[in-house]
Amino acid sequence: MNEDAGPIFRQVATEIENAIVDGSLAEESQAPSSNELAAFHRINPATAAKGLNQLVADGVLYKRRGVGMFVATGAREQLLKRRRSEFADQYVRPLMTEAQKLGISAGDLAAMIDDWETQR
Repeated sequence: MNEDAGPIFRQVATEIENAIVDGSLAEESQAPSSNELAAFHRINPATAAKGLNQLVADGVLYKRRGVGMFVATGAREQLLKRRRSEFADQYVRPLMTEAQKLGISAGDLAAMIDDWETQR
């Protein structure tokens, strides 16, 4: 885990979210247990459990008593919706604000993005 990336439990939750978003952890599939996560990352099982429980509270995972945690139906779409909104807040809105300050129209900005895409 990365000390600079925030609390460890949040990093655990983000790792699970990333797996759901990229499709490597499908809806209705079993999530890694807190013990598995703890062993893999060499962290306290309670810390791993806190990350998993945050995802349960968010409706991304659900518990099956005596079996484990599973990815909720609709979790991927929920995460994509939230992340798109966060992306807009963190990147698009500041980009548009700066573009307006510089007199760059939305069309010119779109052309810049298209040019960047073709040059990659």
